[in-house]
Amino acid sequence: MTTFLQGFPGQTALSSLESLNSRRLPLGGSFKCTTESSGRVLLVRSDGSFSASGNKTSRGAGKLITHAVAAKADASAAAASSKPGHELLLFEALREGLEEEMERDPRVCVMGEDVGHYGGSYKVTKGLANKFGDLRVLDTPIAENSFTGMGIGAAMTGLRPIVEGMNMGFLLLAFNQISNNCGMLHYTSGGQFTIPIVIRGPGGVGRQLGAEHSQRLESYFQSVPGLQMVACSTPYNAKGLMKAAIRSENPVILFEHVLLYNLKERIPDEEYVLSLEEAEMVRPGEHCTILTYSRMRYHVMQAAKTLVNKGYDPEVIDIRSLKPFDLYTIGNSVKKTHRVLIVEECMRTGGIGASLRAAIMENFWDYLDAPIMCLSSQDVPTPYAGTLEDWTVVQPAQIVTAVEQLCSQ
Repeated sequence: MTTFLQGFPGQTALSSLESLNSRRLPLGGSFKCTTESSGRVLLVRSDGSFSASGNKTSRGAGKLITHAVAAKADASAAAASSKPGHELLLFEALREGLEEEMERDPRVCVMGEDVGHYGGSYKVTKGLANKFGDLRVLDTPIAENSFTGMGIGAAMTGLRPIVEGMNMGFLLLAFNQISNNCGMLHYTSGGQFTIPIVIRGPGGVGRQLGAEHSQRLESYFQSVPGLQMVACSTPYNAKGLMKAAIRSENPVILFEHVLLYNLKERIPDEEYVLSLEEAEMVRPGEHCTILTYSRMRYHVMQAAKTLVNKGYDPEVIDIRSLKPFDLYTIGNSVKKTHRVLIVEECMRTGGIGASLRAAIMENFWDYLDAPIMCLSSQDVPTPYAGTLEDWTVVQPAQIVTAVEQLCSQ
């Protein structure tokens, strides 16, 4: 299912200090999700480009420039369509990776609330029940602790289950299963059992879902031994990380951001699998290292445009692997720039940024020319009001200010 965004107000340019979140382009705010053909529609791609179309006369295509590189002209739409590969939205890329693995390995199965014929709350599993049957795509009762435990037991007996949380916040109800069983059974059984399970679902801030539905559970799960954690941010790495997580012999938690599901990107036709332990170099630079992940990648890249115009050359890394950290890629960047800014949507207290800062200081202290800075969400419940919701998370203007302060030291 291709999803469009209706209600694009007609402006074709966005301020460099406005984020995908603050305008809530994918699925948020005043925009609504629609598959109808009436009215103006907006397609958002993972590189920041967007286009408006519909029955009304077009006012011209807009371009939100997030990759602050030199003045090379972007390829035309015709040239883009001739590139190899195919375009997918992020949720479709997740589905494609899942479907390919289910075709490749009959042990792969899916379970969760409404994942069957309804296709999941964000349509990641749409069509899979018809193709693979109700036993491999299993609808469960509203009982997260029970079906997560069932998935762990299935993994112990040789299956490779994918457990979907309708919202990541709901998985707090399954925290006992994830911490005491999923993460520890391989060790406590003396290696008799492996737990090849994937736990995935949407989370994050930005759709005015209120405090209970805007959870970021990275900080909860990072201290559980035995778990791997990854966060996808583009359709390309969403599919590659999904396939890698399914093939892993370890339990993997895949974090998906609710505001990124409608990002579009061209991905290869041929099969590919990414590493679960490698960061992605998004933008090479010289002056400072900016480490980020998930939706904050796009806030950082918008800030990078402004920073380049001001004469700064930031290096941007999407860490992707939240546990363990790719200290090889991170370390090489720190040795080059000698300054580090961490940007995250997680809470400041006990978040991923705090752990990442500690790891950098322990391993690369001698290469730092300035204290590590960390921009995180405020330690408050996420407000329902959209304007207050924006205030609780990091915005591009704050990133610009932080880099200026960091490079002045």
